Amino acid sequence: MTKPTQPIIIKKVKKAAHAHHGGAWKIAYADFVTAMMAFFLLMWLISMTTQEQKDGLAEYFAPTTALSPSTSGAGGILMGTALDKSGNKSSAPRDAAMGTTGQEDGTRRTNSGRASDREANRPAADLQAQLSAAASIRQALQSMPEFAELSRNIVIEPSKEGLNVSLVDEYGRPMFREGSVQPYERTRLVLEALAPALRQLPNRLSVTGHTAAARPGSVRDVEPWSLTSGRALAVREILSGAGLPNDHFVSVVGRADTEPVFPDNPYLPPNRRVTITLLNAEPPLPPNVLR
Repeated sequence: MTKPTQPIIIKKVKKAAHAHHGGAWKIAYADFVTAMMAFFLLMWLISMTTQEQKDGLAEYFAPTTALSPSTSGAGGILMGTALDKSGNKSSAPRDAAMGTTGQEDGTRRTNSGRASDREANRPAADLQAQLSAAASIRQALQSMPEFAELSRNIVIEPSKEGLNVSLVDEYGRPMFREGSVQPYERTRLVLEALAPALRQLPNRLSVTGHTAAARPGSVRDVEPWSLTSGRALAVREILSGAGLPNDHFVSVVGRADTEPVFPDNPYLPPNRRVTITLLNAEPPLPPNVLR
């Protein structure tokens, strides 16, 4: 008797694949490598910068730098137009003090009234002259290819004396070599572009040099009075060499660090500047004015 055939059973075990861990760790690792590269690049840049550049970077992120380097509040190539409009005072003497006759008193009062009228009209006339001069200077500067790059270094603003055109040190972009009276080539180009416009204007000029205060513990290479007066002289020489007559200049002086733009922080780079002032013209005296 034959035995029944037993079926053969074959068991196949399927191995389950491990779950995929994902790529989140790769993103985290890439962020870490990027951060390390940025850190070492920052350390390299710090080691390559000078102390003056470091000070400029520090001041750039300081709260005081939110203020405009221009006292007019504009901080750019054009300026605010606020002028001093103080009242006028009559200087007519009393009869008893001067011993004048009634006729002389009437003449003096008439002349005094005319003088008061002229003084009252001077702010408006000065403002118009300053705006006209500023427009001429701006047009001359806009013809320079480097104007856009240097616009923050040139501040034009009115003052009681006239119109100020200042060449100002910006953060990382000075107008003069450090501790030297020699200007950079860009400064020379600005002055040579200004000279023709200044020659066409009737205003006489005053050139004044300023510098920033020395930080505590630092040592100056050049005495500040010599530095600022030397820079003012260098500006005058460049303007004169570009065709501006010598009789246009009234004074060339250095103020050292005595007149900072920012009195609360006299160490800021914008305190280093050379200012060319277009002086207001004195009004002509009419005839028969008693002095």
